[in-house]
Amino acid sequence: MPHLPLSQPLSAWPLAARGRIQGVLTDIDDTLTTEGAITPDALAALHALHTAGLPVFAITGRPAGWSEVFALEWPVTAIVAENGAVTLSRSADGGLVKTYLQDTATRQANRARLQAVAHTILTELPQARLAQDSPGRETDIAIDHSEFAQLNQASIQEVVRLMQAGGLNATVSSIHINGWIGDHHKLVGARWVVRERLGRDLDAELDRWVYVGDSTNDALMFGHCPHSVGVANVARFWDRLTHRPRYVALGERGAGFAEVVQAVLTARAAGAPL
Repeated sequence: MPHLPLSQPLSAWPLAARGRIQGVLTDIDDTLTTEGAITPDALAALHALHTAGLPVFAITGRPAGWSEVFALEWPVTAIVAENGAVTLSRSADGGLVKTYLQDTATRQANRARLQAVAHTILTELPQARLAQDSPGRETDIAIDHSEFAQLNQASIQEVVRLMQAGGLNATVSSIHINGWIGDHHKLVGARWVVRERLGRDLDAELDRWVYVGDSTNDALMFGHCPHSVGVANVARFWDRLTHRPRYVALGERGAGFAEVVQAVLTARAAGAPL
């Protein structure tokens, strides 16, 4: 892994700080998952957090449709999809509960504009491709740059420019370029889901949460959360991060996430002060 300037290894995270953690916020792609699938160590880490009674909110740029099955199958409290626009969770009877940040009229009004910008991008950049998960998207658009299609950095920057020129917010994940309309983003989604699901104010207890991520669309969360960790593959985006994680795990992707969970649960087991 390349040298990461100004970072600290996960082992530098103080035991007392780890022991105070009472909840986990995490990205999904290339953080929880590896090559598009959750690995046994990352899934076991989610189960360990659930057993310990720690809420886990996965916050992703992936679409609501793609996220539904994982909200039902993984031991997470909820998934926040489409960069803060939609939450998905299990009901008491095991069914799916889906809520939206924007009302129906707003979503419908935005959809035509989103599709017009997508058409402009595909017309001006013939090499660009919509993400294959696009049929499941309800509040945004996504262009694939590293999942099933490849775009170079210049093309990625041009997609971002075209999205912004069309009045969209734009962010780049490890696999997609996402564009949406509205003031929401991962941090807004995190605040919303903690308030709606737990009845708590995330910012009032931020020192008791850890955020785990891997790419440029995690930069806002890295900068806002005092306990933020990048899995080792964050090195791929290091020079493009506007905010960097405070700590970096040794492991990449799911292995790195499992490493973070072990650090938290080990501190709690050691009786670090809460």
